[in-house]
Amino acid sequence: MTSSTSSLTAPASPGAPYSEEILSFPCAGEILPAVLARPAGPCRGGVLLIVGGPQYRVGSHRQFLLLSRRLAAEGYAVLRFDYRGMGDASGDLHNFEQVNPDIRAALDAFAQACPSLGVGSFQLWGLCDAASAALMYLHAEADARVGGLVLLNPWVRSVTSQARAQVKHYYAQKLFDKAFWLKLLRGEVAVFGAVAGFVKTWLASRRAAPAAGAAGKHTPALSFQTQMAKGWARGLPKLLILSGHDLTAREFIEYAGTDAAWQGLLARPEVERHDLADADHTFSNAEARRQVENLTLSWLQRTVG
Repeated sequence: MTSSTSSLTAPASPGAPYSEEILSFPCAGEILPAVLARPAGPCRGGVLLIVGGPQYRVGSHRQFLLLSRRLAAEGYAVLRFDYRGMGDASGDLHNFEQVNPDIRAALDAFAQACPSLGVGSFQLWGLCDAASAALMYLHAEADARVGGLVLLNPWVRSVTSQARAQVKHYYAQKLFDKAFWLKLLRGEVAVFGAVAGFVKTWLASRRAAPAAGAAGKHTPALSFQTQMAKGWARGLPKLLILSGHDLTAREFIEYAGTDAAWQGLLARPEVERHDLADADHTFSNAEARRQVENLTLSWLQRTVG
């Protein structure tokens, strides 16, 4: 039985369209803190913001805080929380391949705090390796509470995938970069180092993807990328947002287009894809942040109601 404690904070201003509550809940013997943004009126659905990378529930440049308040003002409850070992949570740090218990515990606490929300009412939202974690959770857990996912620049990196993306995008762009050739002619570029770097990267890009290691004598372990693909293949509605100025996004596109487990998954009818040409990896400027908020909100309105 999962339990949680909470205390209600004051709304941002009298008559504000949402309020925020501080929650804490157990996970594998540790205590995880969270903030629940709750709409002032009827709740249309729930969004669980999953953190990615070495950060906590506020998000880089306050992205998660601002997104949660925007969605709550439009009628959606939003929970953002810290993994074990991150932010204000207790315990040892776990990477994105080890956070299924954290996500399940957060959904348990979310469902307890918002009992009117039922099966399929909760959407998982994740950027970078948080998107990867959300897909891996779908593969590992038969959690009927999850009705869809918002995935931004999913992380699929391997030595091979990184090298392929660098050869195709970084080195190819250099060939048509006037400033690069001017520096080369002026002797401002270490020619042998540049050539050696290209050759090393090109050779890495030609390698086959490593085979999955053995989890036991008879059971092969699935790579995290294959686990992601299996989670994707469950067929839940998905909003996929990709940044134009981001190697991680390009790696994902390359990987999904070449790996056997991913063949055809991006073209499935339940996938809505948007490419933001001017955005960086974390959508760090105000315009990119607003685009993400608007796309998330409009997708929720069409998918959840």
